[in-house]
Amino acid sequence: MMRLGIIGLPQSGKTTLFNALTRGSQPTGTVTGKIEVHTAVVDVPDDRVDQLSAMFKPKKTIYAKVTYADIAGLDGSSGHSGISGVLLNQLTQMDGFIHVVRCFEDENVPHLAGSVDAQRDLLMMDSEFILNDLIAVERKLERLDEERRKGGGREKTVIEHEIELFNHFHQALSGETPLRDLTLSAEEEKSLAGFGFLTRKPVLVVFNLSEGQAAPQISYQHQLTKLVALQGRLEMEIAQLPPEDMQIFLQEYGIEEPSLHRMIRLSYDLLGLQSFFTVGPDEVRAWTVHRGATAPEAAGEIHTDLQKGFIRAEVVQYHDLVTSGGMHEAKTKGKVRLEGKEYLVQDGDVITIRFNV
Repeated sequence: MMRLGIIGLPQSGKTTLFNALTRGSQPTGTVTGKIEVHTAVVDVPDDRVDQLSAMFKPKKTIYAKVTYADIAGLDGSSGHSGISGVLLNQLTQMDGFIHVVRCFEDENVPHLAGSVDAQRDLLMMDSEFILNDLIAVERKLERLDEERRKGGGREKTVIEHEIELFNHFHQALSGETPLRDLTLSAEEEKSLAGFGFLTRKPVLVVFNLSEGQAAPQISYQHQLTKLVALQGRLEMEIAQLPPEDMQIFLQEYGIEEPSLHRMIRLSYDLLGLQSFFTVGPDEVRAWTVHRGATAPEAAGEIHTDLQKGFIRAEVVQYHDLVTSGGMHEAKTKGKVRLEGKEYLVQDGDVITIRFNV
């Protein structure tokens, strides 16, 4: 399951956002300096699941899920020593980050820097991660240089290629460019698998506003990055209401859906994920696969036996199924098709796997 780490400077509203996501009640506003991590698994809101559930009336309805981790301990001041080993271990385990940036003014919640400045805080955390990756790249270059001098191990051309790649990283990081802005080949991506560079990971920047505050006008254009603004405390209060009260509140204020729902969907999309569905009287379920996954890989998400014995996939697009009025009707209209092992799963596919084990 995908894991997203919620990061940000102290008093930025990380735990408030975590509570909003999880309907939890972790204490907010405390700065202990300790490295603490709270995790929770969250459903990805999806109207398509609701619609399919209404159509098939299953015993169980299961949404796609993302794990969020509220990571305390970053304060933007690690200096030349880099991020501590314990904290770094937590950060490298994440598939991406939710970076909470404080925009709200509150005299009862002092800012460590003495003033609220979203642009400054955003770049401060970036600099922290860039410095950490730069230290790791320099260490790797030292080891590669030693390996080249000693010889007797890997082929010289392989070592030279790695030195060239890591010098490229060093140049980018020295110019304050995060590694996610670099275009790499599939082979180069593979060679980085064990490094967990922080600036390679996708980031959703969340501007945390006070009630009624407008989002800041900040230019921040990087690859694998999305921006969203929400009112953290209000979202937490909405999330903690009983479901029926929540609906009344949203209607009263003319809110179509909590901003939090959009944030969850954005973070899911940011990780390069998509949903396909399985339907039936027992269960309607959203499954998660990476964009570009094949039909057998999707079958493997359901059960390894389905991937091993994969024969064909019966596929109908969600929209076609719903507008047809049911699976039988979709088949009659020729909307259900058989796909083989090379088929690339599309977001919103409703799939039945034919297999033989």
